[in-house]
Amino acid sequence: MRISELSERSGVTIPTLKYYLREGLLHAGELQGATRAAYDDSHLERVRLVRTLVDVGRLSLEQVREVVRAIDAPPAGRHELLGAAHEALRPHPATTAPTADALAQLEALGLPGCDHSPASLQLAHALTAAAASGWTIDPATLSRWLGAMLEVAQTDVVAELGEVSAGEALRYAIVGNVLTDPVLLALRRVAQEAVSAERFGAGSTE
Repeated sequence: MRISELSERSGVTIPTLKYYLREGLLHAGELQGATRAAYDDSHLERVRLVRTLVDVGRLSLEQVREVVRAIDAPPAGRHELLGAAHEALRPHPATTAPTADALAQLEALGLPGCDHSPASLQLAHALTAAAASGWTIDPATLSRWLGAMLEVAQTDVVAELGEVSAGEALRYAIVGNVLTDPVLLALRRVAQEAVSAERFGAGSTE
């Protein structure tokens, strides 16, 4: 397809597509002349991926570039692949290191092989930020939250990821997180409303 058709099918303007090409977010098409190139479904899929990461995930173009690089050259191991997905989605590094207390909380969770992973470091930074704002999260609460998230992870880390290509598995992990993180956050809000209504709503004896 010509770039005009790629634009029509993806809903992305031609100037934006050319920008993606210049920035390496979209791989080059097959040259058919000095100023013409042909594109295929892989380009359409990549454009949709970029738009999902930008519009839904609110990732910066630099983060999107890291995601694209990871998908084009993914690690072979499935566990390492998940780490690559988390690294690509991790917020920009914090300006300060996590505190010793936060790292101790992380270690106390007892997650083997995860103490220096991108996700664990993100958690340590989040605990540090919460404590710095005067909101200390006690070990029992953190452990209970972890238990709930492990139940979620049983659904997320499906066995089928071992049967597809490394690039497709990485794409699944990244896009899956981007699209479902807002759902999980909204479910927390809904659950809080439900518990609040039960405890403090009309007819409550508390």
